[in-house]
Amino acid sequence: MSYEKLNKQLIELVGGKDNIKAVAHCVTRLRLTLKDRDLAKTEEIKNLDGVIDVVSNEVAYQIIVGTHVTDVYNEFMAMLGLKPDGEEIEKPRAKGIKGIASSILVMISETMTSIIEVLLAAGMIAGIMAIISLTGLVSKDSSTYMIFDTLRGGVFHFLPVFIAASAAKRMKLNEYVAMALAVGLLSTNIDGAKGLELFGYNLPTIGYANTFIPILLGVWFLSIVTKYLKKIIPSGLQYFLVPALSLVLTFPVILVVFGPIGTLIGDGVNAFFNVLMNTIGNWIVVMLYAAFQPFLIVLGAANFTYPIVLNFLGTLGYDPIINHAATISDIAVCGAMFGYFLRAKKGHQRQMFGTVSFSALMGITEPAVFGVFVKYRRPFLAVIIGGGLGGLIAGLAGVKTMGFVWGLAALPTYLAGGTSNFIWMVISVIVGFVGAAAVAYGVGIPKEESEEELEEKELVEALESNQGLKQVCIGKIAEGTAIPLSEVSDKAFASGALGKGVGILPVQAEETIISPVEGTVTVAFPTKHAYGIKTKNGVELLIHIGVDTVNLEGKYFEGFVEQGQEVKKGDILAKYQADKVEEAGFDPVIIVVVTNSNDYLDVISASNGQADELLTVIL
Repeated sequence: MSYEKLNKQLIELVGGKDNIKAVAHCVTRLRLTLKDRDLAKTEEIKNLDGVIDVVSNEVAYQIIVGTHVTDVYNEFMAMLGLKPDGEEIEKPRAKGIKGIASSILVMISETMTSIIEVLLAAGMIAGIMAIISLTGLVSKDSSTYMIFDTLRGGVFHFLPVFIAASAAKRMKLNEYVAMALAVGLLSTNIDGAKGLELFGYNLPTIGYANTFIPILLGVWFLSIVTKYLKKIIPSGLQYFLVPALSLVLTFPVILVVFGPIGTLIGDGVNAFFNVLMNTIGNWIVVMLYAAFQPFLIVLGAANFTYPIVLNFLGTLGYDPIINHAATISDIAVCGAMFGYFLRAKKGHQRQMFGTVSFSALMGITEPAVFGVFVKYRRPFLAVIIGGGLGGLIAGLAGVKTMGFVWGLAALPTYLAGGTSNFIWMVISVIVGFVGAAAVAYGVGIPKEESEEELEEKELVEALESNQGLKQVCIGKIAEGTAIPLSEVSDKAFASGALGKGVGILPVQAEETIISPVEGTVTVAFPTKHAYGIKTKNGVELLIHIGVDTVNLEGKYFEGFVEQGQEVKKGDILAKYQADKVEEAGFDPVIIVVVTNSNDYLDVISASNGQADELLTVIL
């Protein structure tokens, strides 16, 4: 057994055989479901020979060992006394109060994420109407203004309907059954109605428009009711009885239990922030959020502010804290990257900093945060100072966000709160940008990186002058835009631990993956999402389609090659529906790495952003 020592150590360090609930693997990692993750000694596992890294998330406890994972897995299963075939990894269930709270936060975050576009649209409509009314083209008292304002207001009034559909989709329920609950709550007979009784019980007067907590809890309860009804009702009658009975059983629970709970939570959030605003002032919260939002993005916690914002909009009609702080922080991130852009002397560095700077300007800061901030660390200081100053000004001036909007494009919407509101927001954004840019330029780029770039430049110059260096070019794999490997969302790949390479952002609904080299297929994963190719020169290439897409079990993928098959450059390896993969909640990025990068002098990625010539391997 080639990996007996490694597997013995792994079994011991994850808490023993009794702590292993299920095992599976993808193309580079063992994926374990552990009964108690606290028993796993993660840092010791990371230090084992043969282990590249450990990723512990809600999907699984993942031990990254490399592309020989199948051999490790087979021996691992044999040592556990289990058959390697037919094992499926289970999603870990929440344990204890902490686990339940985490599951609830994830559910809220993912539910909100699905409806962000329509909420943003409503906020932008408010900004457009504010600009038009200020110009005098349309009066606020006109029916034209009323029509478009109704479109905006309708989105928030019927928010429970959107929440119901989004939550039902996540919980694998019929969206229309869930929406029926929301429609019932928003009917004139229920929404804000007084004197209602249910079997003699006096119902409190609750307005369900603009709310999300009662319907979110209601859909969760609906999923439980539906599950148990399907267990006790014969399959031939389920189509007729389950929807009706689940609605009849769930609706009263919302009215009696979840409606009051939602009101209490909403009032509690408002009371908490009112205390802040009436004591130390909301300015400090705005300042701190604008300064530290990049850290929340790294932790994946930024989305958890959505419920707070929606609660503000539903109860106050505006957001006094979060979204303008987020905008100031985004622009400060843009400023920090612009400062690095001015400071950088290398062409490909300037291109990278310029690209992520523009992305942050549009309100998308993840490429900058994960691609630059985490790597260099110094830009965090720039945003803390620049974003903090901008947030301080906005907080002291009492800036308000009048809709669910953020980013540069959202600035006109602040006119809906008055000219003064708009002016102070613009000033805050400018201060955040300039402050972060100045600090980033001043602290500079770490010298270690500059030295690495110098070595790379020398290699390129040697190639251009034909000084005896041989190379293998990794050509086109798919239509799309090449991005630095550091920008992909999978941390194991992004860190370069699995080899140097690039990512490709797909641009077509259905992408075709072709072989970029001539060689032998060494890996053709059963779920059709990953392929390995070895060239005659010995270059080992891994093409991984999407992040965590092994969980799709082949859905949306079609494979055209088998392990051991010889392929030529341009042969079709696979096809996949990138849009469907993204709709299913997975990142559709194509990841390409040379897994034996350490065997070569260097692996240089293309710097032109195109996906035609991806990598050059220096032999």
